[in-house]
Amino acid sequence: MESKNKANLYLIAGSACLILLTAASLFIGKYRITLTGLIAGDSMQWRVFLTLRASRAVIGAIGGFVLGMAGFVYQTVFRNPLASPDIIGVSSGASAGAAFGILFLSGSMAITVSAFAGAVCSVILALVLSSLTADRDGRSIVLAGIAVHSLAQTALVCLKLIADPEKQLASIEYWIMGSLNGISIYSIKGNIILCLFCSVILFLLYRQIILLSLDDNEGKMLGVNVQQIRLIVLLIATLAVSSVISMTGLISFVSLLAPHGARLLLKNNRLSTMLLSGLIGGCLLTMGDIFARSIASTELPVSIFTSLLGVPFLIYLCIRRNDRI
Repeated sequence: MESKNKANLYLIAGSACLILLTAASLFIGKYRITLTGLIAGDSMQWRVFLTLRASRAVIGAIGGFVLGMAGFVYQTVFRNPLASPDIIGVSSGASAGAAFGILFLSGSMAITVSAFAGAVCSVILALVLSSLTADRDGRSIVLAGIAVHSLAQTALVCLKLIADPEKQLASIEYWIMGSLNGISIYSIKGNIILCLFCSVILFLLYRQIILLSLDDNEGKMLGVNVQQIRLIVLLIATLAVSSVISMTGLISFVSLLAPHGARLLLKNNRLSTMLLSGLIGGCLLTMGDIFARSIASTELPVSIFTSLLGVPFLIYLCIRRNDRI
């Protein structure tokens, strides 16, 4: 009962923190927006609020939540504390897809679709390659992911070589660094729906995800089709992550840190830990975006701030855990 109350307390605190950061994100930026101006019906403030700030706030909260939750899924399924979307080629595939879109397509929506397609194709290729091995376990998927990651990185280098150094190459590098700048509320509806749908499915499959953290033989003894469930869970988690990074570019550290923070706070691997991983991820990405748009005179990559925020937090949690031992 005490652990349940503790989990509820952390979940309430995490939810409140994410709500406050999301609200702050709506009003912080180069163009000054005030609650008074919105109530008065200032047309310019409403235009900026609806077309720019609202979309960034939504992606910061929901996108960060998805990245944190997916990190929990990857680390649990692979039984690896260092697991992240990179482990099966999601990030590298999205980078290659985005570079292809920048070079050969036109429009931000086309680049988003191309990045999403690159991420999904990379994961499907990794899963197909792993299915050709004799074991077909988590380790074979990791090895296949490494191979696909190398292939996608090679494709990315080739695309960079033919890119215009002054325009296209700069756009590719900026996309890889990650940013919530330029996201429009009118072009993210499909991605948001996919994120929410995948998140609900993953929460419904929570028990199966936890069973995948056991040895494969133990899972089979409990009547679970380990290979099938693992493929389904990884595909759903990858679809969710792909829908986020296809809009934002590569966001570092969130998927790796958020699950560690949740586990160190709750000391377990339950459903509440999965939910808290998402809340921590949402807070990290939203706070990182606030700093990215407000600290310097120009927009900075959000990954810089997610790393700067994440590393001290992880160190603090590790010190706190050691003090309790």
